[in-house]
Amino acid sequence: QVQLVESGGGLVQPGGSLRLSCAASASPFSTYDMTWYRQGPGKERELVAGISSAGFRNYADSVKGRFTISRDNAKRTVNLQMNRLKSDDTAVYYCNARSRSSLADYWGQGTQVTVSS
Repeated sequence: QVQLVESGGGLVQPGGSLRLSCAASASPFSTYDMTWYRQGPGKERELVAGISSAGFRNYADSVKGRFTISRDNAKRTVNLQMNRLKSDDTAVYYCNARSRSSLADYWGQGTQVTVSS
């Protein structure tokens, strides 16, 4: 069983920045594709950014140029640097890990991000 623990959420003003982190118990971590999702109030869960085991990145159009995903395989963490935040970014952010071998999915408990003045 893989455990994922997100941190770094909070309240920030529009235009501000936050850095989310996800610590994973997955091993070997390098064989997992990692993805950040979010679910805003009254909205469905949506993909925000992903980074494959090989390091390829993909982003939702709404966050391109503002968010950056990165991973540290030695520390077994994946980070999401969020800049120029907007009120529409308000959501619970979830970390997801998918095994490249078994295709099993694992989810964190989520961290709240609120963008408001």
